[in-house]
Amino acid sequence: MSEPRLWAIVGATGTGKSDLALDLAEALRARGNPAEVVNADAMQLYRGMDIGTAKLPLTERRGIPHHLFDVREVDEEAAVAWYQPVAREAICAIHRRGGDAILVGGSGLYVSSVVYEFHFPPRDAAIRDRLERELESEGLEGLLERLRAQDPAAAAKVDPRNSRRVIRALEVLEQGSSTHGAALPERPVLWHPQTRVVGLHVERSDLVARLDARVERMWEAGLVAEVADLRARGLERGITAPRAIGYAQALGQLDGALTEADAIAQTQALTRRYARRQVSWFKRYPELEWRSAPADAEALLRTGAVSD
Repeated sequence: MSEPRLWAIVGATGTGKSDLALDLAEALRARGNPAEVVNADAMQLYRGMDIGTAKLPLTERRGIPHHLFDVREVDEEAAVAWYQPVAREAICAIHRRGGDAILVGGSGLYVSSVVYEFHFPPRDAAIRDRLERELESEGLEGLLERLRAQDPAAAAKVDPRNSRRVIRALEVLEQGSSTHGAALPERPVLWHPQTRVVGLHVERSDLVARLDARVERMWEAGLVAEVADLRARGLERGITAPRAIGYAQALGQLDGALTEADAIAQTQALTRRYARRQVSWFKRYPELEWRSAPADAEALLRTGAVSD
């Protein structure tokens, strides 16, 4: 019997990754391979963040086991350094059961941390607490200037709007380590040798229309009510969850800072920008096979087999 494989289904948001993962799992199971799905979407880790993350409901998972969905509360941090060992253990457990693991999601750093040998510098809570206080007193631009002076390469790679990433880079530097800079290693080495990475592609004009329509459907489906419920459960105490695209805008609408039309428009613009970043991230994967969406799972199994 061949060694169980790791599949990674990646690409921009809204390209149909979840559907392909389900189709692939069903095709493998029809061949006697008890494949299972592992989540690699940072926001789908959170319990209750369903509408705004397009999380697949339990009733639509076709009886296929799914892992690392709804495993964190919204006031908890879901850092990638926490995610990596948990996701890898889920994959190893699937392999021990004799099945292929299908990693699916568009959070680039989370996918990379599992698929490639990706090591994280240590954490120092005291340094981080001090940097968070300095963020309040100096502002994000002050910390960014410090990062640019100490490590220009990391500063160029980090999202300048993401204070958590800026603080993390400075925390690592203060410990005398080099930053991973929230970037793929220059010469990525696969963690699991039997890995196949499939990227879903949708033409830009079609994807923009698809994403804009999906944001409108999220509001129609009750995203604002979902966010109101999550606020009561501590959403704004969280580090990661309240910054999620759509959730931050729904909070603004609830507070009266944004009209519904403005909240939707902001979410659409940020989603389009995020999709561009996702494509830029994944296209650097040397093993990546681009497939036009919707992709045929049976065709995937007939072509491009993982080398022994």
